[in-house]
Amino acid sequence: MKKPESKWIVLIFLSLVWGSSFILIKKGLLALTPMQLGALRILISASFLLVVGIGRIHHLKKRHVKYVLLSSFIGVFIPTFLFAFAQTKINSSIASILNSMTPLNTLLLGVFVFGMGFQKRQLWGVFVGLIGATILILSGSDLTDAGQLEFSFFIVVASACYAADFNIIKKYLFDLDPIALATWNFIFLILPTGLVFLFSDFFQTDWTTPQMGRSLLAITFLAIVGTGVGKILFNRLIQVSSPIFSSSVTYLMPIVSVLLGGLDGEKLNVYQIVGGLVVLIGVYLTHKKKLPEPVVDSSS
Repeated sequence: MKKPESKWIVLIFLSLVWGSSFILIKKGLLALTPMQLGALRILISASFLLVVGIGRIHHLKKRHVKYVLLSSFIGVFIPTFLFAFAQTKINSSIASILNSMTPLNTLLLGVFVFGMGFQKRQLWGVFVGLIGATILILSGSDLTDAGQLEFSFFIVVASACYAADFNIIKKYLFDLDPIALATWNFIFLILPTGLVFLFSDFFQTDWTTPQMGRSLLAITFLAIVGTGVGKILFNRLIQVSSPIFSSSVTYLMPIVSVLLGGLDGEKLNVYQIVGGLVVLIGVYLTHKKKLPEPVVDSSS
């Protein structure tokens, strides 16, 4: 991923895959509880990554361990369950839109906690993107209920967790092989997630219903492609670009999610389309290359 175009290809791929993850969570929750869904998603991803990354785990050094542990819980474990619980009350489109707060959180945490610099144009891009996200939020009717507003806070917390994880990877894990990092992320989570799964009453659930089959299929696809493959590619993207650039995937995801939600019967209106376009403008401003300063001829 050395060419500048490559990181944009990965960004678009992740936007499509992760943008569809919200509708897959929605389908998973038709037959699974949030605890079951979150645990299955992590355990299936762990199984996939152990097969793919077993030959890379030796890349982990002693200095990496505490940061990989932190990344595992902050960037995977906590958000996975928060999204599962949140989407019992809010629809997939709104969940994705709220998640677009991640770039702002990334910038703020990067500056005030991790001591990273930024340019004014990045700040403008983040705020323009947030304006687009706000338009999308206000254009929906799903957050008018107080209970739904309370559950939307889970998404805000999850976005802050993602933001912290992006900065941890960029600052402390930049030299760790992305496949090794993703694999160790999930190795560290097998035991705690296994305990959650055992107490989730999954084995008392009727597995034979068609609805359960569809839910398990949705979560398996999400775990392998969205979480497994996506985590590897995203770890690499953070390492070769800035945390702000990487986190802008959460600006593109709502466009995919809103469209899929509309196809699934969720409300889609002209304001949501306008909001999505504003979000794209924000992404452009955030990553627009600064023009070189004109050379002044002092001999004249």
